[in-house]
Amino acid sequence: GTNLTPAARVYDPSSGRVLDVLTTQPGLQFYTGNFLDGSAKGKGERVYQFRNAFCMETQRFPDSPNHPTFPSTELKPGQVFHSATEFRFSTK
Repeated sequence: GTNLTPAARVYDPSSGRVLDVLTTQPGLQFYTGNFLDGSAKGKGERVYQFRNAFCMETQRFPDSPNHPTFPSTELKPGQVFHSATEFRFSTK
């Protein structure tokens, strides 16, 4: 099997919803909705306002080719890259 490592947990106390992110990747980028200005629309024409959303993206470390202590991002000819990420939803 795949060795998944916990990378993040998000908990909303008002609803009890929990999101756990597990991955084989060494890093996680967290993007906020700091630049949402009400011009983006989603499902049901809902307007997304400032900080109404976030995104978590599992990946290698940014700028890793320039940091010898970071995990390698080099993929040589013939090599195959595999990674796995699970998003587990639950309530608390």
